[in-house]
Amino acid sequence: MTELQRCREWIEAALEYSGGTHIYEDIVTAVVEGKMQLWPAEKSCWVTEITVYPRKKVLHVFLAGGDLDEIMGMHESVVQWAKDQGCEGMTLTGRKGWVRALQDNGWKPQQLTLLEKRF
Repeated sequence: MTELQRCREWIEAALEYSGGTHIYEDIVTAVVEGKMQLWPAEKSCWVTEITVYPRKKVLHVFLAGGDLDEIMGMHESVVQWAKDQGCEGMTLTGRKGWVRALQDNGWKPQQLTLLEKRF
């Protein structure tokens, strides 16, 4: 079993909040192609992607799922990897609970509204 397969349950649970932008197979493809990074742990995982804007490079936390304590325990390793890649910071789009979970690690809200119009 690959790490992606082992982490599938957590990935799919997190994708339920993505607004239908991706399915599990899209994540597998992106990780295999090197467009996203999988951070597997025993009871959780992160999926990140480097985003390069015209004036800034950041590591975007696309999703994280599983055991919150374990996810938070991985924080410094992910931050260091982002710095090593030349990123100036990190971003995350997620549920409001992430604000509380990450505030002690120096994260501050930038935007708290995500609007969607479906047709």
